[in-house]
Amino acid sequence: MSATPIQRSVDDATRGGRPRLLFDPWLLLAAAGLVACSAITLKGATRTLVPNSPYYFVERQVGFAVVGVVLMFLIARFDYSRLREFKYGLYGLLIGLNVLVLGFGAVSHGSRRWIPLPFFNLQPSEFGKVLLVLVLSAFVVDRSRYLGDRDTTARVMLLTLAAAALVMVQPDLGTALVYVAIAMAVLFVAGSPGRHLGGLIGLFSVATVLVLVVAPALGVHPLHQYQVDRLTGFIHPSHDPASSSYHINQSLIAIGSGEKTGRGVSHATQTGLRFLPEQRTDFIFAAVGETYGFAGAAVVLSLYALLIWRTLRIITLAKNLFGALIAGGILAMLLWQVFVNVGMTIGIMPITGVPLPLMSYGGASVFTTFLALGLLQSIHVQGRIAQGSKGRALVLS
Repeated sequence: MSATPIQRSVDDATRGGRPRLLFDPWLLLAAAGLVACSAITLKGATRTLVPNSPYYFVERQVGFAVVGVVLMFLIARFDYSRLREFKYGLYGLLIGLNVLVLGFGAVSHGSRRWIPLPFFNLQPSEFGKVLLVLVLSAFVVDRSRYLGDRDTTARVMLLTLAAAALVMVQPDLGTALVYVAIAMAVLFVAGSPGRHLGGLIGLFSVATVLVLVVAPALGVHPLHQYQVDRLTGFIHPSHDPASSSYHINQSLIAIGSGEKTGRGVSHATQTGLRFLPEQRTDFIFAAVGETYGFAGAAVVLSLYALLIWRTLRIITLAKNLFGALIAGGILAMLLWQVFVNVGMTIGIMPITGVPLPLMSYGGASVFTTFLALGLLQSIHVQGRIAQGSKGRALVLS
């Protein structure tokens, strides 16, 4: 008797005891498109930054992406469910790396966030995003019978805040907030009671008021001066345009001058003459807006929309709760970074130094994003195989 199409697909997917790579092609397309947009933008924005080497940043960014794609393919071949067994080791790695950087990290712009390596700078707080997603997802699965207990929610937040505190003292407030967003997303996908999530939002609101209003009034200053200046520039953009609000004003000028189709590389003066700060990292979206206008910005945002849509789709395809939680945490990680980075360039969010995934230059950010995409592809592959196995069981019955 000949095999049915469902039987053939399952047999092909599991032949040799290993799953074939049943990738999500749209997820791969979105990632490839963003890397291409990054390379094109960096080519114009950084051509004068390194003397006699106009393609320095482009070549390195493409190299980071190639290594990242290899990592993604390797992780996609691995059954993500096995990572649940290593949650304690992964959390120890998360904490250990962030402690290590405080003692041995290099100082840049007043921050100690990087450990210099031969080919790139290791940023533990970046890799910590993926590690935190895995740890919290495993912890919640282990306590899936007690999701309604306040104790479960409290433990998840304690695990998160312990890691976020180490990131904040580097200082890196933006990444610490990403950690909190990941925890909230994992709890939401797990089905934690709404009163718990609402209570957490209320607590964070109170903490924000204490840090920004009450503490300074009492003579205590929890934030660094540059962080205060950034908040001041966000709330009052016209205040001190040469200092506290310089970054946001230059970004708004760059994006506004791009109009519909952009000024082109040769006429993008805000970017080319370096009025726009950090045009290869934090403000690369502003460089896109000035050089390629609304059309270029729309292409980039459309690729992010595709990335988010496929991540949502993968949540529904996950073969178990662990996979759904991982995908939910990664969704929060990507969505929050895009919202904050794009928001700060157009003046609706304060400047926090959060990179734009796969667009901002930097090995740590690129590797972290591709590690996350590899986990998503693994969840997709395992979900497709599980669906095929169920179909085969129905056919045989």
